[in-house]
Amino acid sequence: MPITESAIKAMRQSRARRARRQPYMTRMKSLVRSLRDAVKAGKKDEAEKLLPAVQKAIDTAAKKHLMHWRTAARKKSAAAKLLA
Repeated sequence: MPITESAIKAMRQSRARRARRQPYMTRMKSLVRSLRDAVKAGKKDEAEKLLPAVQKAIDTAAKKHLMHWRTAARKKSAAAKLLA
């Protein structure tokens, strides 16, 4: 546990930031998972409809600094490759 006042405040800020950012990461991961499941099940129409939502969720997570922008680009590319 933190001892100094500044460390206590930093922990408090960290918890608040994590709570604020967590929904964006959860949404992104669940959308990517549903896209992957749709592709595996052979539901191409459903997967094509999901792709823009997946890309938007990845971009939002990158904008919130939940991941590096290059990691986001790699994830978007991988999602697009699934459909190709």
